[in-house]
Amino acid sequence: MLSFLLRRLVVALGVAVAVSALSFALIFLTGDPAIAIAGSGGSAGDAEAIRLAYGFDRPIVVQYADWIGSALTGDFGQSIYFNIPVSEIIGNRIPVTLTLGMLAFLAALAIALPLGVAAAMRPNGFIDRFALVLAVSGQAVPSFWLGLMAIVVFGVWYGLVPISGTETWQGYILPVLVLAYSAIPELMRITRSGMIEVLNTDYIRSAQAKGLPTGRVILVHALRNAVLPLISLSAVQLGILLSGSIVIESVFAVNGLGRLAWESLLRSDLPVVQAIILILSLFYVVLTTAADLLNAWLDPRLRGGAA
Repeated sequence: MLSFLLRRLVVALGVAVAVSALSFALIFLTGDPAIAIAGSGGSAGDAEAIRLAYGFDRPIVVQYADWIGSALTGDFGQSIYFNIPVSEIIGNRIPVTLTLGMLAFLAALAIALPLGVAAAMRPNGFIDRFALVLAVSGQAVPSFWLGLMAIVVFGVWYGLVPISGTETWQGYILPVLVLAYSAIPELMRITRSGMIEVLNTDYIRSAQAKGLPTGRVILVHALRNAVLPLISLSAVQLGILLSGSIVIESVFAVNGLGRLAWESLLRSDLPVVQAIILILSLFYVVLTTAADLLNAWLDPRLRGGAA
């Protein structure tokens, strides 16, 4: 297990370095950042002054080394628009995004897991068909449209919940449910397929033949093996929910990282954009690595087969 852990940590470190380099380079791939900061009304002299002030005239390797060195200490530079440290802005916004993403993930898992198990118990039954309809609609309906409809119905027509902001816990209800709805199909489908595969194995038939209660067979024997691919998918889905909430945060006026990223792009606030891309990308790296380690702990066979 120790060698597996070390291998996974080395891979994660390599991916993190690659992600940081891409996060830094993406800003330059769109063009000259000095011209973007100067804006359409800026002159060539303004762009040159900005280029010298921010060090854009230096080799990109030198710029990256300085940037990543400061980022490792929590210093992402100064916001061009707000004129305050980027770390301070992100520190104020990231708790909202983490809360929204985690609540949406837990809500999606609470619905998808039991529904996927129930659908696998009776394939082509009523619950299975209902799960199929839910999965198809969850992938077909755009999140922004669903969010707008939720605002109109539950916020405007009936006035049950706030339609914007997160000043109170009620403000999280609609964005959490709308965001969770997009994650339910994949989680439910992987649970259903995994359970169907496990329920058709010999050891499950043996457990049933011994007269063990159905609940024990499902929860103790079947679900443990069926849940392994769900763990990997859950890590990916949680990363998607955390980084892909820009639409939901904009629709519901939630002041999280997603909305900040959109606002910073419109304002050409490049230091903020770079920091958000790096942080959200590292979320993916940490979550997928943790999922690999948890899968290896649950299934020792994965340790020997790890590359």
